[in-house]
Amino acid sequence: MTTLTTRRFLQTAGLMAAGLILAACGKSEPPPAPTATAPAPAATPAPPPPAPPKVYVVGTDAAYAPFESQNEKGEIVGFNIDVMNAIAKKAGMEVKFVNTPWEGIFNTLAQGDRDLLISSITITEERKQTMDFSAPYFDAAQLIAVKQNSKVAKFDDLKKLKVGVQTGTTGDEVVSKLQGKTSTNIKRFESTPLALKELEAGGVDAVVADNGVVINYVANNAGGKFKTVSDTAFAPEQYGIAVKKGNTELLAKLNKGLADIKADGTYDQIYTKYFGKPAGAGASAPAPAASK
Repeated sequence: MTTLTTRRFLQTAGLMAAGLILAACGKSEPPPAPTATAPAPAATPAPPPPAPPKVYVVGTDAAYAPFESQNEKGEIVGFNIDVMNAIAKKAGMEVKFVNTPWEGIFNTLAQGDRDLLISSITITEERKQTMDFSAPYFDAAQLIAVKQNSKVAKFDDLKKLKVGVQTGTTGDEVVSKLQGKTSTNIKRFESTPLALKELEAGGVDAVVADNGVVINYVANNAGGKFKTVSDTAFAPEQYGIAVKKGNTELLAKLNKGLADIKADGTYDQIYTKYFGKPAGAGASAPAPAASK
């Protein structure tokens, strides 16, 4: 009895020991503490794209050959366009030309619709009150166009005749001074070519306009049977590029570019292309000129 009890005790103790061993073997170890990692560096933001270069909007009345007109493709071409493009290249500017009727062209500058104007614009004291001008880039004069059989020999001969002019130009101004601003003999037109067509049709006796435009029109319209009459009474004129009053930064760019194209011969090359001979010193030469 005692022996059996002892044996059973030993068996029970053995089983308990085995259970403890198995329990110890099955116990899970705690998971290792996570290793701290350095935060990823913040991504460097990409630099903003560069601002597109400013494109300067240039107003020009493209009905004024050979200075500015439209070709068969509708492109604006001419002496003034080539000069402006050359100035812009030297000044590092981008320009876009917009055909702008002469009547109202100065309002587009004042309102900010145009950044600058190059349109055979005569520099006058009156205009300088409301806009600024570049250095002069062309000398100009007025010229009288009449039919070949006309007896007009000087400007005073127009005092009692019907005279066609382009509205708001210096031709309009000089004829208004001669005849009086309200004279019914002054016939005003939207463009100089329209005034010259009226002369060809017999609607006016003469046209006073910028000599470069008159000479170009007469040369290309032999059927009109025109002749031209010059007069020393016409004061010499110069024209420049107009900018909004007070825009000194743009004015400086234009003047620098203009000086550069005169210095390196580019201006003379452009002048010769349109007028057949170099301009000589400065922006002038006794060749066809024009102004408004």
